[in-house]
Amino acid sequence: MAKTIEARPQQALLRYSNVAVAFHWVTVVLVLFQLWLGFSFADMAQGHDRAQLFTWHRTIGAIILLVTLARLTYRLRNRPPPYPPQLPRWERIAGTWNHRLFYLLLIAMPLVGLVAASGMMPGSTISFVGGIVLPKIPGVSKENGETAGDVHSAAALLLCALIVLHVAAALKHEFFDRNRVAGRMPPFKDPVNEPVVVGQGAAGLARSR
Repeated sequence: MAKTIEARPQQALLRYSNVAVAFHWVTVVLVLFQLWLGFSFADMAQGHDRAQLFTWHRTIGAIILLVTLARLTYRLRNRPPPYPPQLPRWERIAGTWNHRLFYLLLIAMPLVGLVAASGMMPGSTISFVGGIVLPKIPGVSKENGETAGDVHSAAALLLCALIVLHVAAALKHEFFDRNRVAGRMPPFKDPVNEPVVVGQGAAGLARSR
């Protein structure tokens, strides 16, 4: 995998591929919906409405896990476009680690949530939207399930902090710094109004040279 903090002079700004852009915005929608679900049922009293929201929360979590694994597979096989050199090295490092933590959380949180559900929910199976049923992880005690639930909640707060940081950085680059890096992800624009071409994957890099 190529170094993700590399920078290269670019007349035509190299942006993410259409596949990567689709993965990004689908993930955004799913994660924001998931956070809304999680905070909505967290303080609700036990009952039918809470159970329905919880079922949706588990289902969206499973979808996020699958999308994230597919996205990570694509990213490992198609290196992201290099940063424009106008972005300082410390910001390139910060952006790279922000993305890595995103991947870590979006994979770990559904798995930790599964452990929590296995320890805290009655019965031997876990239900999802559409009548899908999966067996619980065997041997998870109620105490371990509660601990996993606490870890899941703490990870959700960390995810919120990363989202705020990521959005703030994108807005800073686009509207305050007028840095070209924001233009790598549509619908943001390259502030210098130079051509923008796909710069991810072997085919995209070949076209950009």
